[in-house]
Amino acid sequence: MNNDSKKYKGTGVTFFVVIIAVLFALWFASRIQAQGQEVTYTRFVQEVQDSNISDVTINQNRTVPTGSVSFVLKNSGSAGKVNVSDVNKVQELLSKYDIDYKMPDVAEAGIFETTVLPVMLTALVVMFLFMLMNRQAGGGSNAKAMNFGKSRAKMSAPGEKKVTFEDVAGLKEEKEELEEIVDFLKDPKKYVQVGARIPKGVLLEGPPGTGKTLLAKAVAGEAGVPFFTISGSDFVEMFVGVGASRVRDLFQDAKKNAPCIIFIDEIDAVARRRGSGLGGGHDEREQTLNQMLVEMDGFGVNEGIIVMAATNRKDILDPAILRPGRFDRDVIVGRPDVGGREEILKVHARNKPLGDDVDLKQIAQTTAGFTGADLENLLNEAAILAAKQNRMYIQQADIRHAFVKVGIGPEKKSRIVSEKERRITAYHEAGHAILFHVLPDVGPVYSVSIVPTGGAGGYTMPLPEKDDMFNTKGHMLQEIIVSLGGRVAEEQIFDDITTGASQDIKQATAIAKSMITKFGMSEKLGLINYDNDSDEVFIGRDFGHASSRGYGEKVAATIDEEVKRIIDDCYEKAKALLDEYHPVLESCAQLLLEKEKLTRSEFEALFEK
Repeated sequence: MNNDSKKYKGTGVTFFVVIIAVLFALWFASRIQAQGQEVTYTRFVQEVQDSNISDVTINQNRTVPTGSVSFVLKNSGSAGKVNVSDVNKVQELLSKYDIDYKMPDVAEAGIFETTVLPVMLTALVVMFLFMLMNRQAGGGSNAKAMNFGKSRAKMSAPGEKKVTFEDVAGLKEEKEELEEIVDFLKDPKKYVQVGARIPKGVLLEGPPGTGKTLLAKAVAGEAGVPFFTISGSDFVEMFVGVGASRVRDLFQDAKKNAPCIIFIDEIDAVARRRGSGLGGGHDEREQTLNQMLVEMDGFGVNEGIIVMAATNRKDILDPAILRPGRFDRDVIVGRPDVGGREEILKVHARNKPLGDDVDLKQIAQTTAGFTGADLENLLNEAAILAAKQNRMYIQQADIRHAFVKVGIGPEKKSRIVSEKERRITAYHEAGHAILFHVLPDVGPVYSVSIVPTGGAGGYTMPLPEKDDMFNTKGHMLQEIIVSLGGRVAEEQIFDDITTGASQDIKQATAIAKSMITKFGMSEKLGLINYDNDSDEVFIGRDFGHASSRGYGEKVAATIDEEVKRIIDDCYEKAKALLDEYHPVLESCAQLLLEKEKLTRSEFEALFEK
């Protein structure tokens, strides 16, 4: 109601200003038209001598004989005006040529007409222009241009379509953990009666695209309460104190609409650990974080305001915000398993016509490690491919092509590749594929291609048949063996090596180094973690120390020796296996040169022969 009254009030003021401006313009135009065209005194005398003037009016100033003469030219009918220095001389001239004239009494102009009215009209015009600029700066709304301190959180409208737990697939345990939040928002009395304290803050932690925002919306939809959503970056401005003001305003709005949910996406933008990194702290961000801590401590235990936040990195958040009484409930939103991926695919396939050959269960098995956003993107790319081919439904082939495009990159079939490069790529990918097939803990092979894709000359894509929670030493060693298969095949066939295995070598080295420094898989070094946290985001935390490593030069040399030993052992095993399956290597490479792309069944048929 208040917004409507302000709107009508602003419209009335605008209408009044426009009317005043129009009247001023008409009055000014009439004054100009009444005064007529100004002429010289010489021409005026000539017109008098020619008896070509009529309706003459002499206007004399009050204290001096100066003034002006208004007249009408007979031959044209236009009005004219001339300023004179002596009114008496004009009277003598007109009398000499028997021209009648009028000379009204001299009246001094009022102060309202000469001063007050022009000032008022000018002020009104300036106010009108300022209002237009202010309205434009406010984005077309009645918000003030300098209104930085107000919260930018968006509240879900009552008529909007609500997201419920039925729309969230593949997160069964996460939904069960959040059901008590929904129950509290629906019926808080039973919790208050037994003295239970519902968490004020719920932190949703997980990789990007796993559905953290969707979960928060589903909680609000299930509870039927208002949902305030804002990004952590919306609090931070160039002016210090603005973020804290927005936090206060956000919680004031939430208290008016309690029970409700406040959802802060990417909270690490404002709640990052204080006192870390080079160059000191960030005053604006720290003041915003302090105000958020105060507000979360300030509102009552059972007021019905629950703050939910999402982050990808809990380890970089400030410890003060994670203590009990603030964000004291941590919900891990991980990547879905094969069953969850199948449920997610069914949700995203609701509005997509699928062909009879589409097997969502097989797709779920193929897409190990995919998040909900990845699966949605996979089906969307498949739908785009179907539309490009003017089909009204999606086929399994569309999903296979989309899988390669999303996982590796688009195929570059127009790229010109020499026959020598095609042969090198064929044997290289055949070496990878054979090792994927014969080693028990990796593979099987999904497809092999020598078509340039993304930044690579070809690819070998495995098909994980299960989601392993833990990675074993044997599995990691077999991954290194497979990575070295392309280089070994090049050496055996061409007696030469290329730069095409650079990424494979990098991957193998990273796995071997992790085995030694992180997972304690070296008998020489034992169960000690030698990792130096190379992914630490706070660069200056250990600045000034002699070394960021927690070990000496002797241990460093031992680490290098162990990494080289693992790589060398895996290289010899890859070489022995490819020697054993050399006929398959030759037949696979020749078939790749012929067809450019092999499916799983075509590749496995080579071993039967």
